[in-house]
Amino acid sequence: MSKAIYEFNWDVGRGYNLDGLFIAEASDIESLIGSEVYFGEVCGKHSEVVVEIERSHFTVKTEDQDFIAKFEEIMGHGTISGHNPLDYCGPDEEE
Repeated sequence: MSKAIYEFNWDVGRGYNLDGLFIAEASDIESLIGSEVYFGEVCGKHSEVVVEIERSHFTVKTEDQDFIAKFEEIMGHGTISGHNPLDYCGPDEEE
């Protein structure tokens, strides 16, 4: 299993940008590519933000497994800040 720290960035338009920093498995990111993720009203009431995920939305910040392990030991795992598309596409969202 290969983890990385990813930066997510998508220009919603109308002056809004979704971005986030998080730790994830490469396979989890690959499974998102091409899918639509519903972020809800993250840009205000009635915004209904849906993103078709592309590779270009992600930047790998580091794949240094020692660094990531130490970071998780101190800070925990998952979302570091902002919006993590993995948080918006679990089993509950498919119902």
